[in-house]
Amino acid sequence: MAKTPPIAPAASPFWAADVHAGRRPFLLARNRIVTALRGYFAAEDFVEAETGALQVSPGNETHLHAFATTLMAPDGASRRLYLRTSPEFACKKLLAAGERRIVEFAKVFRNRERGVLHHPEFTMVEWYRAREPYDALMSDCAAILALAAEAAGTKVLTFRGRTADPFAALERLTVADVFDRFAGIDLLATLPGGEPDTQGLARAAHGAGIRVGDDDRWGDIFSRVLVEKIEGNLGIGRATILDRYPVHQAALARPAEDCRVAERFELYACGVELANGFGELTDPVEQRRRLKIEMAEKERIYGERYPLDEDFLAALSAMPQACGIALGLDRLVMLATGASRIEQVLWNPLE
Repeated sequence: MAKTPPIAPAASPFWAADVHAGRRPFLLARNRIVTALRGYFAAEDFVEAETGALQVSPGNETHLHAFATTLMAPDGASRRLYLRTSPEFACKKLLAAGERRIVEFAKVFRNRERGVLHHPEFTMVEWYRAREPYDALMSDCAAILALAAEAAGTKVLTFRGRTADPFAALERLTVADVFDRFAGIDLLATLPGGEPDTQGLARAAHGAGIRVGDDDRWGDIFSRVLVEKIEGNLGIGRATILDRYPVHQAALARPAEDCRVAERFELYACGVELANGFGELTDPVEQRRRLKIEMAEKERIYGERYPLDEDFLAALSAMPQACGIALGLDRLVMLATGASRIEQVLWNPLE
């Protein structure tokens, strides 16, 4: 009879003194980085907001999953609410109310996410500039990378053997650029007239060695190429701004000059996505249409959908032109401190 393998000992909890002692330098560096970022935003005349974590809609992106709860009224009536996946809808309501520059250090919650770079609860630094150009966010990103490195006492960002100079000028590439450079795919040719040509992208992806399923849609293939061929090459040596995402991958962003792409960019360093920025869409009719598409896709893939925030859609009519961005604070701390997994930089990780 085969012997039963021994049971591996359970890992010590984060509050064990020896474990905490090993994590404490990362946590103190995190505090210094937060202080430096708050100083930056204060000097830039931002108002720090603190919006609610409980919302009628957690957000309406296809692949983001929320935690649901039930609000019980004193009379016993119940109502479904969600923990936010982002403070975006609430922050945009404040822009509609008249705020000009706002920032929030927001606790956000995402289900089905756990890994080296993912945790169900994490901190997102989200900020908005009303009536300011989209490029202003890129300048913010450059300043924040340098401040984080200075606060952590390092001259280089690191993750899994990759490095980036936080003081170097940002590299700026378009999504079309990197699809051509790293996958040999002419991405815009698969968006004739702005509409996705799934078969065209499938053929191009297959030629690049990407597995494509019979039921894959354009967005599925796009994401697979990005993950398998491109992301690991971004932010190497210096941080990269990956700009001009296809409109079909930017549900909350306004179209760019080329109507096939949108004012959306992501910030990468050491192959890690750090931030996601937009020139914000303020057309409530178009926004409703796009969010309905996102929820239909979520239902197709995952069998669920979330309600639309009607209050948010109403506020868009009063919201000025603006740009906004969300940055993963925990990932930034990881790269600035050399931490290898996200739990090392969280004060109270989920066991």
